[in-house]
Amino acid sequence: MVFTVFLAVSCKMEQGKESKTETSMSVDEQKTSESIFQFEVTDLSGDKFDFAQLKGKKIMVVNTASECGFTPQYADLQKLYDTYKDKNFIIVGFPANNFGGQEPGSDQEIATFCRQNYGVTFPMMSKISVKGEDMNEVYHFLTEKSKNGLQDSEVAWNFQKYLLDENGELVRVVEPKTLPTDASIVSWIETN
Repeated sequence: MVFTVFLAVSCKMEQGKESKTETSMSVDEQKTSESIFQFEVTDLSGDKFDFAQLKGKKIMVVNTASECGFTPQYADLQKLYDTYKDKNFIIVGFPANNFGGQEPGSDQEIATFCRQNYGVTFPMMSKISVKGEDMNEVYHFLTEKSKNGLQDSEVAWNFQKYLLDENGELVRVVEPKTLPTDASIVSWIETN
């Protein structure tokens, strides 16, 4: 037996507020609605990284680059990770060479750079594309409202941050120039 649930789904933006229309979705479809937990990627060491292992944690996903004006944000990312890693928070970095060729290195070179220059210990994934025809599936989820349920967005530059709740659902997109240690991000992490 299929039970039908009516959910409010946003269809258009109106002065920063969303108007709502109803769409039906079966309970089975609801269970398989998209979250970050459906993805498996590869880390800089070539090992499998399953987002499902992060259930119950708040997650920051950030696209990184080693030769960007925002590269010093690695230090703030690491500081944030060190402060909250034992409080159900994690950062997942995705090196990408989509902006000005600012991440030209191999996975091994990126790992060495991050470790030697910023002492990075949060999970860093294999280099991917965060925009364009070869965009990684994780970034399709993060940038497409039809997949993430929150909003359409475009990765504007290196160090754009995506905040996801304990259920793997997108809750906020943070522009690249906003530091990882910004009060609004810290407040979000600390709020239960």
